Amino acid sequence: MSKILIRGARVLGGEPQDVLVDGEIIEAVGTGLSAEGAQVVEADGKVLLPGLVDLHTHLREPGREDSETVLTGTRAAAAGGYTAVFAMANTFPVADTAGVVEQVWRLGREHGYCDVHPVGAVTVGLEGNKLAELGAMHESAAGVTVFSDDGKCVDDAVIMRRALEYVKAFGGVVAQHAQEPRLTEGAQMNEGVVSAELGLGGWPAVAEESIIARDVLLAEHVGSRVHICHLSTAGSVEIVRWAKSRGIDVTAEVTPHHLLLTDELVRTYNPVYKVNPPLRTERDVLALREALADGTIDIVATDHAPHPHEDKDCEWAAAAMGMVGLETALSVVQETMVDTGLLDWAGVADRMSFKPARIGRAAGHGRPVSAGEPANLTLVDTAYRGQVDPAGFASRSRNTPYEGRELPGRVTHTWLRGKATLVDGKLA
Repeated sequence: MSKILIRGARVLGGEPQDVLVDGEIIEAVGTGLSAEGAQVVEADGKVLLPGLVDLHTHLREPGREDSETVLTGTRAAAAGGYTAVFAMANTFPVADTAGVVEQVWRLGREHGYCDVHPVGAVTVGLEGNKLAELGAMHESAAGVTVFSDDGKCVDDAVIMRRALEYVKAFGGVVAQHAQEPRLTEGAQMNEGVVSAELGLGGWPAVAEESIIARDVLLAEHVGSRVHICHLSTAGSVEIVRWAKSRGIDVTAEVTPHHLLLTDELVRTYNPVYKVNPPLRTERDVLALREALADGTIDIVATDHAPHPHEDKDCEWAAAAMGMVGLETALSVVQETMVDTGLLDWAGVADRMSFKPARIGRAAGHGRPVSAGEPANLTLVDTAYRGQVDPAGFASRSRNTPYEGRELPGRVTHTWLRGKATLVDGKLA
């Protein structure tokens, strides 16, 4: 049945309306729309959002299929309300050529749970010494527009400048993992009171902030776009705010876990809380929330980082860094931003759909819920509250910091160009 009537949905959290989808397109939005010839989905006041877009996802394929695959990762994305994800380049082999990015792109198209936009590496092998094939990746079938060595910082200022100059020619963007490597040698957690008490190597805020300061100045000098991955400190917020006040073309993202969790959790020595950048202080968390609310931080990105059990179920020092996040992101944003009054649902749509689609140039995504637009949609039961159970995750990995924690909200339906990928909370 090509027609779907979503009845009584609160579009962007507004008054209940009906949304009629015909094929891949939204045909009409209004009240009392006819259900003739349509499959009816009773929304009962649930919130309808444009399909979410994640600018920062690790799908691990090729090379680490024990952690995640394009299939399992995109199924997790659909379960979390996402209709498009940007797959980071730190795979094996690295996505630094047209061939590898096309492989990831084609796998996404074949599986059909969400659109996959590969992120190309900035440097060959993520080694920071030589620019990768940026132009070839952009001109490939994957049409790469976002480039990042995420997992590693492009710490050489000359290489970073050249990358910014190169992508400017076709409107691309360099997404920087801001971490001065010499300031984080041996670091295990945020540098502060807790690290001192636990005797763990400290990861100073300045390691992030110094790279951001350098890169916004480089972007200004070149006249190019720079995006800051997983911003995590109050100081970083102030640098980005200053850069935007100067008219520098900088955007920034924050992860759900940096909006909720603090370094106090590391006292448990549970490696599930080990992440890059590390969990910061309560002061940082509050600054990040305020910055997301006022627009200094542009978007929420998951940094979905799946790992197999053996890479996390070990002593803290040996554990891999990272958390899965696609299936819990919207709930964490509701907890930290909506239920606290910092954002309304229109604001959530802006930070989790409209702006990430615009930054990554994801055609057909991040569009208004209105007639004539692509039917990329997410329906959310905002009244729901329940405990997180990773056993039910679609992701291949289970390294979530929220196991057993009660969170609000549940995605019940996701549509990709009018095709249901999630129905009543179950993958189609």
